[in-house]
Amino acid sequence: MAVAFQTVALIGKYNSPGIAPQLLQLAKFLEERGAHVLVDRLTATYLGEQSYPVLTLEEIGGRADLAIVMGGDGTMLNIARTLAPHKVALVGINRGRLGFLTDIYSASMLDEIGDLLSGQYVVEERMLLAGEVVSGGRKVFEGLAFNDLVVHRGMTGNMIEFEVRIDGQFVYTQRSDGLIVATPTGSTAYALSAGGPIIHPRLQVMALVPICPHTLSNRPVVVSSDSVVEILMHGEADARAHLDSHSHCDLRDSDRVVIRRGPDPIRLLHPAGHSYYHMLREKLHWSETPGN
Repeated sequence: MAVAFQTVALIGKYNSPGIAPQLLQLAKFLEERGAHVLVDRLTATYLGEQSYPVLTLEEIGGRADLAIVMGGDGTMLNIARTLAPHKVALVGINRGRLGFLTDIYSASMLDEIGDLLSGQYVVEERMLLAGEVVSGGRKVFEGLAFNDLVVHRGMTGNMIEFEVRIDGQFVYTQRSDGLIVATPTGSTAYALSAGGPIIHPRLQVMALVPICPHTLSNRPVVVSSDSVVEILMHGEADARAHLDSHSHCDLRDSDRVVIRRGPDPIRLLHPAGHSYYHMLREKLHWSETPGN
């Protein structure tokens, strides 16, 4: 029987040799189903002797139809940023707690991956953020974020001051510990703990969530993903811009942080019957009892 994805890449959580037996079991299962299996170069370092082609993430992007990521949401964040421009579909297997992005349990992975290969799955496109830092009229830093771009105070512990503009229009000057600009995916991450709203991933929006603002009237703001958000730093306070807590840039007075929607969406696959609201109930421990 033909499979929905001809070439499948396996990517495991970095430096986690304990997942090797399950990855090899999954590789054998995929091969038996007629899929051509590729293995990420870093993942291969703890798989031991095996016969599958070993490629870098960039090479996988050019060859794979599907990437199966075994690890937590943090692993998925890192992989998604690299593979998004290549239009590779992603599915996540979580070995522990249910993740927001990695929603297949390892105990049931063969059954659910088998269904997926048969074409039984739900497709969801998620937006990325493209961020850059402009200093002295020159771009000094750029990158992509799946969850959020965060401007945050540094190690001094002092509040920072900055100006926010949206589509060139002045919005406010804020003193706070920082500001989170989050995607709908990131709305259930750092932004949620800072008091931001939960945003359904189908929406094409960005959430601006203040972190411990000095003025309590500074509240989260949700804007279109077509908007361009600019953060202009004031004063000499120690501050940094973080992309998914993965990469960062130190900020100085008059530096501009510019955030817009990324050029390529991420294509996530979920098991058939996937429900975003069911996932929220499980992850956030909401009541399972429906009202009358």
